[in-house]
Amino acid sequence: MAEALSAQEKIALIHENLQEVLKPEIIEDVIVRQNRPLVIYWGTATTGRPHCGYFVPILKIAHFLRAGCKVKILLADIHGFLDNLKAPIELVKFRAEYYRFVVTSLLKSVNVPIERLEFVLGSSYQLSEKYTMDLFRLSSVVTEHDAKKAGAEVVKQVANATLSGLIYPLMQALDEEHLGVDAQFGGVDQRKIFALAAEQLPKVGYKERAHLMNPMVPGLAGGKMSASDPDSKIDLLDTPDVVRKKLKKAYAVPKEVEGNGIVSFIEYVLLPVSGLKNGGKGKFLVEKREGEGDPVTYEDIEPLKDDYKADRVGLTVLPEDEFVEGVYLTPQLLKSGVTSALLALLEPIQADFQASPEWQEIEKKAYPPPETKKKEKKVKDKGSKHPGPVKGVEVQPDGHVEGKRKDEVNLATGAEKAMENLDIKTNGA
Repeated sequence: MAEALSAQEKIALIHENLQEVLKPEIIEDVIVRQNRPLVIYWGTATTGRPHCGYFVPILKIAHFLRAGCKVKILLADIHGFLDNLKAPIELVKFRAEYYRFVVTSLLKSVNVPIERLEFVLGSSYQLSEKYTMDLFRLSSVVTEHDAKKAGAEVVKQVANATLSGLIYPLMQALDEEHLGVDAQFGGVDQRKIFALAAEQLPKVGYKERAHLMNPMVPGLAGGKMSASDPDSKIDLLDTPDVVRKKLKKAYAVPKEVEGNGIVSFIEYVLLPVSGLKNGGKGKFLVEKREGEGDPVTYEDIEPLKDDYKADRVGLTVLPEDEFVEGVYLTPQLLKSGVTSALLALLEPIQADFQASPEWQEIEKKAYPPPETKKKEKKVKDKGSKHPGPVKGVEVQPDGHVEGKRKDEVNLATGAEKAMENLDIKTNGA
């Protein structure tokens, strides 16, 4: 399809739905003047299980591929380890392989050809002598303050942080040179790292690249969708029951569209996916409750936002009395529509997983179930063979007892009487 697009159409498609582009003239120079495919990389640290938020970059990668770009996907295994040990070193290899399966299946599920797609494992070149020397060189010109600032929105922030969090943004900048790309793509939360790369790479003799940023989709609980927060996202392998349960609990304030994870998911995932799969304009269906009329189909997000803010859907105008009647576009109606669309979207991905013993085996190795601690069996203390204390009796310092039940435990005041009470027979008996 790329051959049918003009240079300007390719550039427009590359820019579509992005929140920001730094140095767009680099993109134009490559496509128009150099007349060659733009080489872009998107990196993902192989940490937690990929979730439905991954559809956002995947859809943009689909645009890049359609525009004739060559796309490299960096499976950043070492980055995953550096980010506050989110991925233990013994698991990063398996998680990188798991991510490869996931990304491939995601692209297939939205009918994206992957001939111009290349997977690169970070550790395949980031442990080389040249890369290590470049990292030393870059660390000699970047201050601790700038490195920390660059990673503030990406690297997990903790008290008394380790040095690994400062190395992370330097490596992400160097990856542009060592992957041989013209541009780097990521979420707008990566902006500070992109700015660091643009400013610092020329100081060590490497050229500046373009940077493309897509908006961040709010999580289901509000805020950023995160692999480490189970309530904020839906995993790609979640069962239908789990998907329904999570969407039912999702944050969606009536009449509010800003920060609304459900509305954003329709805008940035469901409508674009529908358009890609159908080869035209996207569609999102809202099924009304029984007796409230026919379903309503939205082909654009703005009418849906307007209806949600006005608390209406499928309006009917009654000219005779100029009265507008409709059905409320409630969070429940939206959640119902999103649930149906998302389950249909996840079905082919989960079918791929079920059909691949290799993927299933990698999943077990990448995300082993947490070890359950066996309860230590307490050894019952049987104590000595002496009888325990008797309530209502107090032993005095000189050894005799006092209390209401002293007669039950008191043998006698003299040895002979005590022996008699214990029924001990003497030799003379």
